[in-house]
Amino acid sequence: MAPTEELLESLGVSIDPETLRLALTHRSFSYENDGIPTNERLEFLGDSVLGLAVTDHLYRSYPDLPEGDLAKLRAALVSTRALARIARRLGVGRHIRLGEGEQRTGGAEKDSILADTMEALIGASYLSTDVDAARRLVLRLVTPLLSDKEAMTAGKDWKTTAQELAAAQNLGEIRYLVQGEGPDHSRTFTATLTISGTEYGTGAGSSKKDAEREAARLTVEQISSPDGEADILTLVLGRS
Repeated sequence: MAPTEELLESLGVSIDPETLRLALTHRSFSYENDGIPTNERLEFLGDSVLGLAVTDHLYRSYPDLPEGDLAKLRAALVSTRALARIARRLGVGRHIRLGEGEQRTGGAEKDSILADTMEALIGASYLSTDVDAARRLVLRLVTPLLSDKEAMTAGKDWKTTAQELAAAQNLGEIRYLVQGEGPDHSRTFTATLTISGTEYGTGAGSSKKDAEREAARLTVEQISSPDGEADILTLVLGRS
């Protein structure tokens, strides 16, 4: 089976060969090959198809959510991180036509390139089939993220969320207790978030910022839900 056939099988949709080739052509490849057409127009089209399919699905699936909450969910589902996550699962990176410079710098693994290519593939599926087939493709790829806590909250500002939840519940002042260990070139940091002297989440990371962010994330789960297992809607929407 040809590599592109494997990709189409993973996508579960038919795309004509020329449109598929175009969807996988990054502008860096075009710059090094006499300015051949790139996937940017398909990306523009796919972005609209993606947005409409996700918006329609959320509107119908969550009839009680206000517009602001629906917007937060949509933003999480169509984010660069979410689309890049989908692209990695499908193995899209190895099929992208990149210029030599982008290849040398790991372009096939960059979130921005993967996400843009996913949008171009969605646009290509729309042109090669119809709006219903493209919508089904989007939902097949995107809706599983609604049960993936890590994917839905990947870009969340946990420190701000923890601060807002603590204030909303009148818990008191937040502080981070940070410790580092190991040699300077390979230090590991541990941070514990305290509220009014009471310890909550403890996180580790290669920097103080990462450790504090993880401590805040764990704290948000603890104070959002009595059993420490807040659901995805709670975490994405910032409910207390």
